[in-house]
Amino acid sequence: MNFKPLSDRVLIEPKEAETKTVSGIIIPDNAKEKPQEGTVVAVGPGKKDEPMELKVGDQVLYGKYAGTEVNAPDGKTYLIMRQSDVMAIVA
Repeated sequence: MNFKPLSDRVLIEPKEAETKTVSGIIIPDNAKEKPQEGTVVAVGPGKKDEPMELKVGDQVLYGKYAGTEVNAPDGKTYLIMRQSDVMAIVA
């Protein structure tokens, strides 16, 4: 997929939602939490007064309702959001 975000936006591939709890209980689809972690797939050039701190491959945490879902032709779902919607880079 050839995707180039504009300005200070980033494209994130969300981490899959957990299907089991630590104790082994299977979580049904309607009770799964929306993931808040993902991998940066593409980044925009940034703004003049705000350079991009994120880069492709970063593992990030973002807000629960941040971003807009984008369905790619390959069947995957991505999120596009502003760099400021990302709360942290996971080391």
